[in-house]
Amino acid sequence: MAKHHHHHHHMDPDAGDARVLWAVIVNLGLTVAQIIGGIISGSLAMIADAIHNLSDAMSLIIAFSARKIARRPADGSMTFGYGRAEVVAALINYTTLIVIGFYLIYEAVMRFIEPSGVDGWLVVIIAGIALAVDVVTAALTWSLSKESVNIRAAFLHNVADAMGSVAVIFAGTLIILYDWQIIDPLVTLLIAGYILWMSFGEIGGVIRILMLGSPSGMIAGEVLKAVEAVDGVSGVHHLHLWQMQEHEAALDAHLVIESGRWGDADAIKQAVKDRLKQDFGVGHTTLELECSKHACVGAVAIG
Repeated sequence: MAKHHHHHHHMDPDAGDARVLWAVIVNLGLTVAQIIGGIISGSLAMIADAIHNLSDAMSLIIAFSARKIARRPADGSMTFGYGRAEVVAALINYTTLIVIGFYLIYEAVMRFIEPSGVDGWLVVIIAGIALAVDVVTAALTWSLSKESVNIRAAFLHNVADAMGSVAVIFAGTLIILYDWQIIDPLVTLLIAGYILWMSFGEIGGVIRILMLGSPSGMIAGEVLKAVEAVDGVSGVHHLHLWQMQEHEAALDAHLVIESGRWGDADAIKQAVKDRLKQDFGVGHTTLELECSKHACVGAVAIG
């Protein structure tokens, strides 16, 4: 049977917040420099990189806010707590990246139709600074990205950005050496393609959580079999499996207790909870007990 143990080495939240905040400050400063540089040099690839950088800063601001909100305790209006704020933030960030990707493709195609001159040296210098900032930001958010889908979205923004900077340096170098002006929109298309490929790859998992899908890698049929195999259980139905937030799986189900075992019902229920925790890492379980004589008739196993 597949075991789903999740081990996460958590960083102190305040230290994490400070890192994200520094990453925001650094990125906002860079965006301003890149936009000015792109306008002066006439480089679309640089402005594309700047817009991407601005989205980086925005993604980090969203991620930062979501981290703060997610730590609020559950209350009367949000009984499951605020943990999903980070998942919503990730959805916003990936959606923004997809829009940016399509916008860059449009701009690059227009540049092919109407070419314009680019100052190669200015492009290389500013993109070099941009790359340094991207590396710093990636370093600040890398360890956090491993335990949070929210920070991972912001981190991937950043990785795309660093690749964009490398591509812009490459384009600027070719313009200096060979005056290949067409390389600017070509590189823009490459950056856009990478952004779209990456975003579409990641957004599915985020949507799955928000759509109350069963946790990735956990098969509902396997969970059902494991519960039915517990001594004293004669059947399971109305099984629901979902993720309350990124690292917290939940289950609720109707449990039919074998005939003559009603006296052991509490122990059987505990055995089911232990099995779910041990084999699948499901910590939040709600079970409704039914005796076999009065069990629901014709009930569906899942859903």
